[in-house]
Amino acid sequence: MTSDANSAPSPKGAAANEWVEIIKTIVYALLIALVLRVLLFQPFTIPSASMEPNLFEGDYIIVSKYSYGYSRHSTPISLPPSMSGRLFGHEPTRGDIIVFKLPRDNKTDYIKRLIGLPGDRIQVKQSVVYINDKPVIRKRMPDGTEDMGYGVSKTVQRYQETLPNGVSFLTNSYGNDGDVDNTDVFVVPEGHYFMMGDNRDNSLDSRFPEEVGVGFVPGENLEGRAQIVLLSWKAGASILKPWTWVMNVRPSRFFHMLR
Repeated sequence: MTSDANSAPSPKGAAANEWVEIIKTIVYALLIALVLRVLLFQPFTIPSASMEPNLFEGDYIIVSKYSYGYSRHSTPISLPPSMSGRLFGHEPTRGDIIVFKLPRDNKTDYIKRLIGLPGDRIQVKQSVVYINDKPVIRKRMPDGTEDMGYGVSKTVQRYQETLPNGVSFLTNSYGNDGDVDNTDVFVVPEGHYFMMGDNRDNSLDSRFPEEVGVGFVPGENLEGRAQIVLLSWKAGASILKPWTWVMNVRPSRFFHMLR
């Protein structure tokens, strides 16, 4: 007897081949997702109110990873400190909203606005930011509200600030006598940046020393620039509670471009 080389595979063999194809598809999809996450875009969820009124807790944002080049913190798990420097590095622009690794642990993702560049002198006096001894233009706007979560809001002073390079944005303030409304002069070291939250009296940022806040942020800690609010949900939304996906959604913030 001769065997038929073109005979159909056995049911067990066909099932095994099907599983191999499924696994290959999953692996390819994961590899593509990893490449996109490392080289192009990465999603982040805003965990606090420190960037109100421009970013809200529960905003789901997209960050461009290529904006400043790539460092050891560009991968999902940071590479060893020996992998220092940046590949295809680009200098950030004053006023960018930036995601970075918290300097004191190099693990926690933070998001703030870039205010001070290397060599700048930064000071806050009566809640007004001074850059190189010149006050940032600050225009009073109608009062706003800060979302404290779970239906609670707080009335806050609102200002439009314009940085020396023309970047303009809104900020929140509780007044002029907060803990960091009057500071000493900060001289930004070479290769580092000074970050501040737009919610000026509710933000642990570079006005606080590294031990308790952010301090100066090394250039290699920059992960990318926040570009767009893709989706948004109010506090209380949970993946385990499907009804909150509708009840707590903020459709007005969908596809909101950031500046």
